[in-house]
Amino acid sequence: MFYWFLKRVVLGPILTLLFRPQVEGLEHVPADGPAILASNHLSFSDSIFLPLVVERRVTFLAKADYFTGRGVKGRLTAMFFRGVGQLPIDRSGGKASEAALRSGLRVLERGELLGLYPEGTRSPDSRLYRGRTGVARMALTAGVPVIPVAMIDTDKAQPTGTIVPKIMQIGIRIGAPLDFSRYEGMEGDRFVLRSVTDEIMYELMRLSEQEYVDMYATSMKERLLKRARIRAKELQEAAKPGRAAPELEDALDAAEQPAPPESSPWAEGS
Repeated sequence: MFYWFLKRVVLGPILTLLFRPQVEGLEHVPADGPAILASNHLSFSDSIFLPLVVERRVTFLAKADYFTGRGVKGRLTAMFFRGVGQLPIDRSGGKASEAALRSGLRVLERGELLGLYPEGTRSPDSRLYRGRTGVARMALTAGVPVIPVAMIDTDKAQPTGTIVPKIMQIGIRIGAPLDFSRYEGMEGDRFVLRSVTDEIMYELMRLSEQEYVDMYATSMKERLLKRARIRAKELQEAAKPGRAAPELEDALDAAEQPAPPESSPWAEGS
């Protein structure tokens, strides 16, 4: 009930008016039955705009941090994410990944739509990165179709680190369902999982028209952080005594950010 109220009465009308989402391919989303919506991941707001345009409820697997905040802000954040249909998952890997798998499978077993980000984390530079095989394993285990979804310009509307989004039109392209029933019973074969994942990523590349990078987004983030730390050190050594120059302060801010953890092979709703 809260999901319906938030989507249809509160967020839906406001966001539709402000961002005027241009949607293509809604006919590819089944009217009933389970399916996985596999999307590229450009912005925090992807998990808001996609459920907004789909008539049915879409449940995403989101990092647990969003549900464990303290104080009024933390409780409101947790309430919001539950309200928009997100489930908390631990992305630390190992047993946590298996728990994420079971959480996603329960959504599919109920005949619902599950939203996943195969890249595992937001793109650091608006390019499309190598997919993690969790989406393939979940699709084969549940025996459900995968519907590729391309989010367009959400990174321009709300870049990483931005709280208040820029008012502009965003786009959503939904592709035809991908049927992997030919691989039934092969969810334990890592070569099959990679092949299925690559097929999904190819469709996302085609729909989004993003440049594809054959490496994990988390690896690129680690590389960028390493460069920022080196640059900060160089500037710090060259700086005169006293207050650091703005360029140095920016480099130090970037360098102080913790390296991104190796994400779960399933998804991230951040």
